[in-house]
Amino acid sequence: MSSSHRQRGFSLLELLIAMMIIAVIATLGVKQYTKYSAKARHLKAADNLKIVSEGLDQYYLKHGKYPDFGSFEAMVEPNSPLVKENLIASNMPPKDPWGQSYQGKSSKATYELKCDGDPTNTEDLGPFTREPGKISGSNQGDLGQPSTAPPAEGSK
Repeated sequence: MSSSHRQRGFSLLELLIAMMIIAVIATLGVKQYTKYSAKARHLKAADNLKIVSEGLDQYYLKHGKYPDFGSFEAMVEPNSPLVKENLIASNMPPKDPWGQSYQGKSSKATYELKCDGDPTNTEDLGPFTREPGKISGSNQGDLGQPSTAPPAEGSK
């Protein structure tokens, strides 16, 4: 009777092999998720700076000069001329996706916006800067095309 009765279920070795395969697939999946998540945060930060720089460029086209701002926070606050004139959204974050503050300043002739990038991967997703007509820093090609900002006042 015992010879005709077949064993049901999996052996311990079969279970260990299945668990190893699942662990390898999960590890690869988590690595890819982390990589694409970091890239998405970097692109979001670049997009935020692009929106503010385009708002500054639009302000320049309307008024013939850039507004004077001492900080990025002043640019995106509700009483900012950029927000009041609907050149940027009223809910622009003053901090990047990693929780660090954006840096920015503007004068009548120019502006400069900076993001420190991913603090854990500065080689690939490091800091970048936007100025009128210029993007510099980490992976410039991934940040989009330079804005078509008007030339700064001394260069006419």
